[in-house]
Amino acid sequence: MATGKNTNALQKPLTPSAELAAVVGSAQLSRGETVSKIWEYIKKNNLQNPANKREILADAKLKPIFGGKDKVSMFEMNKHLAAHLK
Repeated sequence: MATGKNTNALQKPLTPSAELAAVVGSAQLSRGETVSKIWEYIKKNNLQNPANKREILADAKLKPIFGGKDKVSMFEMNKHLAAHLK
């Protein structure tokens, strides 16, 4: 595992919360890998708002990650994800 000097914030392995692990798995992931896996899930389950592609529509698994909201913007999603990575 890389030391703190060689790793930027996006590459640092983080542990997902139980809610996030339900979508991305429980293994440690970097922030970048987490976002990629969330996008895979969103695309696989057609959770982008067709009228506004920047909006993510929350299903039962995403709602707890998004603070109970029905939909969030792409930018807001990253803020919510950060709260679920330790």
